[in-house]
Amino acid sequence: MRILGIETSCDDTGVAIYDADHGLIVHRLASQVELHREYGGVVPELAARDHIRTLLPLVDNVLSDSANGGRKMDAIAYTAGPGLAGALLVGASVASSLAYGWGVPGLGVHHMEGHLLAPMLEADPPEFPFVALLVSGGHTMLVDVAAPGAYRILGQSVDDAAGEAFDKTAKMLGLSYPGGPAIAKIAVNGMPNRFTFPRPMTNRPGLDFSFSGLKTHTLTTARQQGELDDQTVADIALAFELAVVDTLAIKCQRALKLTGRKRLVIAGGVGANTRLREKLENECLKTGSRVYYPRPELCTDNGAMIAYAGYFRFRLQSSYEEHPGRALQNTGAFDIYPRWSLEDVSTTAQ
Repeated sequence: MRILGIETSCDDTGVAIYDADHGLIVHRLASQVELHREYGGVVPELAARDHIRTLLPLVDNVLSDSANGGRKMDAIAYTAGPGLAGALLVGASVASSLAYGWGVPGLGVHHMEGHLLAPMLEADPPEFPFVALLVSGGHTMLVDVAAPGAYRILGQSVDDAAGEAFDKTAKMLGLSYPGGPAIAKIAVNGMPNRFTFPRPMTNRPGLDFSFSGLKTHTLTTARQQGELDDQTVADIALAFELAVVDTLAIKCQRALKLTGRKRLVIAGGVGANTRLREKLENECLKTGSRVYYPRPELCTDNGAMIAYAGYFRFRLQSSYEEHPGRALQNTGAFDIYPRWSLEDVSTTAQ
């Protein structure tokens, strides 16, 4: 079975082909970073327009790739949500139209489930059950994955997600967009212990996240320094990055202890952060746990994870039949879900 995956939930246009027997065949990504950089964040209308311009040529490029060998698709998976409504509509309409024209199923899949399953595309994928830390764009959440398709949210961001906090902090420090890579790059030159920032919500029970206070603390610290030189910016960036990394690591260890799991999956854009990976690997080593994550290029939004999620959901066809609007279909009809809980796609009653 060969599936075309289309991702247009935010500011990256991703297209890929996954084969049940041969794995990931080809994937392409068109980034909108330069388009949004001057605004310091994603402009929804510009994002949707760029998806319109980019998507069909990218689909044609993937299908004509020599690795595909001219083979036809057996199904098309697309991101149905969550995400920006306009951006989702582009991918959903193109995917559903192609599915109708080709007479194959159109699979509307959950964006965060795609991230959660991205490590399955690696040579050494995790086995079920596991705990997943999903840190993608506007989402930061810990999920207990008991079995294929069985998800329970353990905790999530109550205000700014980690990715949003990185972007906003980078902007206040005069760094470029996206904020995560910009802060990580300059933090390498930071002086440890010059500034110590709080680890939000780690001194109380629970697994929810809050990064708005940390963002405010960073702004206050920056203003107290007066005019910022390069070293001070690097020192503040390091203090901020360490605070986010420690907070995520503390909550991950707490989630593993709560659930009794021994496997931890990290996925999403922030999951590419080198300092976070090193911290989690060291912490898991101490507790006899193991951490898994996708290769850096599959941490950000991409079509490969959507293609695999489509294949995964195709195998769990009953879950679509139980959820109207997300059924296997080639009628040309489609729905999008800008807000969509990951627990709603679970195949097991919670």
